[in-house]
This record gives sequence, C-alpha cells and structure tokens, in this order.
Amino acid sequence: MNDSTGPSSPRFAPVILAGGSGTRFWPRSRRARAKQVLALDGDRTMIQETLARLQPLASSEDLWVITNALLESEIASQLPELNRDHILSEPTGRNTAPACALAALLLERLDPAIVLGIFPSDHVVTDGRRFQEVLRAGIAIAASGRKIVVLGVPPTRPETGYGYIAQGTRTEMDRPDAAQTPARHVIRFTEKPDLARAEQFLAAGNFAWNSGIFLWRADTLAGAIREYAPELMAPLERIVAAFGTPAFAEVFAKEYPTCTSISIDYAVLEPRSALGEGKSGIVCLPADFGWNDLGSWDSLYQHRAGAVTGARPNVLESESSLAIEAHGNYVHAPGKIVTLLGVDDLVVVDTGDALLVTTRQRSQDVGKLTRALSDAGHEHLI
Repeated sequence: MNDSTGPSSPRFAPVILAGGSGTRFWPRSRRARAKQVLALDGDRTMIQETLARLQPLASSEDLWVITNALLESEIASQLPELNRDHILSEPTGRNTAPACALAALLLERLDPAIVLGIFPSDHVVTDGRRFQEVLRAGIAIAASGRKIVVLGVPPTRPETGYGYIAQGTRTEMDRPDAAQTPARHVIRFTEKPDLARAEQFLAAGNFAWNSGIFLWRADTLAGAIREYAPELMAPLERIVAAFGTPAFAEVFAKEYPTCTSISIDYAVLEPRSALGEGKSGIVCLPADFGWNDLGSWDSLYQHRAGAVTGARPNVLESESSLAIEAHGNYVHAPGKIVTLLGVDDLVVVDTGDALLVTTRQRSQDVGKLTRALSDAGHEHLI
C-alpha cells in the first residue's frame, strides 16, 4: 500500500518510458528482450526495480508504462500489478516528447491537477529511501507552484555521454525539507558536451547531469506542449479521444507515426529555459540517491565492481571462475567455468547463441555490432 494518499497529498501518476532497444547490452539485449526487461543488477529486472521504487508513492491505478509492440507482452507479464490498459504500445518510436505529451493529455482529461512523473525504465538507484524523499519534495513543488521539476545528478567526472543542467540560485519556496533537498532555478540545458566542456562544467560546480526524470502537473505539461510543440497536438488529441474505445488501437497506429520525432528536452525544456532563470518555472532538485543509468557494459562493470573488494577487481558471472594476473574484467557466462590469464579490462558475454568479446573502453560502441549483424543477414541475433 502506498503512503502518497491523504487529504494533503497531491495525486501522483508515474509514467515509465520503456520503449528503447538497449543495443549496447547486446548480446543479452535483443529487440524483444531489451535492457529494461533484463535482470542486470539482482534478481528483478530493471523495469521491475523501477516500478518497485515508485509503488510507495502512487496508487496502482495511477501507474503507466509506454513501450513498444516487441516488449508489450513481456512487460505486462513482468508487471502483473499494472492495469493492462495503462501499458501503451507505441506503433513506432518517436522519441520522448510525443510519449510525454500523450501521457499529459490522457491524464489531463482524468485530472488536470495530477502530478505526472516521467521515469526511464532502465536506471539503477541504490538509495531507495532518499529517492522517495526527493520525489515527495518534487511532487509537492510541481503541485503547488505549477513548476517543472527536473532531477539533476551531482556529477563525479567530466562525462561526455550525459546532458547537463546549469543551476542558478536557490528558489524561495518555503518548504520544511528545503535544507535537505534544495531546489535551484534552472539556467539552461546542454546536450552531451565534448570533453573540454564537460571538464569546465565539472569545475564550475553548478552543473548536474540530466537524469531524465521530470515532474509536472498534467495541465502544466500539456500547456507547454501546446505552446512549444503545437504540431504534436492534432494527432495526439485524436488518439486521446479514442482511448478506452474499440477504435483506440487503430487510431493509435494511424496517428502516432505522424508525430514529430523529438525529445522532451528539445521540444519543451530548452525553449522554456530560454525565458531566463526564475522566469521559466523550471527548478532542479538533487538526484543524490545513487543514480546510475547503466548505459554500457563498462558502466555495469563499474557499478558491480563497487561491491567487490580490491583494486580493479574482476566481475565474473559464471558457474565457477579462476583469474590469474587478470584485472578489471567483466564476464557473463552462466553455467560455465571461466578462466582468465593475463588479460585486463575485457568484456566477455556469452549467451549460448552469441559471444561478445570487446574491451571496457569500447563497450559504448557495441551498438555498431548490431548494425553490422543486420547488414550481414543475422537479423535473428538482434
């Protein structure tokens, strides 16, 4: 039972975006078995972990998932507690803005004041209690001030694979939790920078990584879409009008592919932030709850290695293992005996029908292999 209900608690509707293919986790990840439905960090899958973090904050009737046709059945099987009608399957991928806008219009029709949260389905959070504290603060801000709330991860390195949020002064909102969870005005958003700019951002001290987690009232987001991305409105309004009717699947399949493919950052957040600090209504809360997006085999290694003693430990998922003069390797070969001799910083993933061997340094490029396999006629492997 969640503890978000009550006379003074805003109604909260988490929307989990689960439409990605996760090609950088090939060969474990396939089109119909993407990263979010895999158990990469424990017994539960990534999307099961995501839902479990959100359940204490929202009624089961207010939980939604937006995915694709290849993953819809698997997600429904993994999340039996969800209302089946709340698992929406995109006919084709159109990036995050159409998905967020569709959720906003659906929820605005049900309750304009409901606070809508956008959550990736494949991230790791190590401090669930802190996650819920930050979310409660953000929900309250989004509900009472009609603000757009973004969660920014305190950066630990000059990362070039994330977007950044430039933060300004603290807001003047009077909140009892303000000291523990300060809200700062957002100055601007910057997409993935080169290394030199990332180093500047880290040194500046007021930049955060963009976690991809956003909170806003349904009518606030719907209004922003109408203002900044009006071209999305006509097809999405036709889809929303058909929701709950026998014609929904047909209308969804016809109208959704006509939507512009654009991210919510480009469609709404960046143009809104251009209004200026304090005028845009966008505030940032600290995502200081052990966040990791597990974007590659190397990031999974680093996450898992944190629980292993020793410098540059090996992370070996196998029946048994033996490593001699080998350091910093990640191996996934369940049911097999793995032996390593004199090798460092490798990624080896065995799935029975496919074997990946690369370096941790090149693991961000694994997606290139799926394209090469497709070109070579091995569609069944991707």
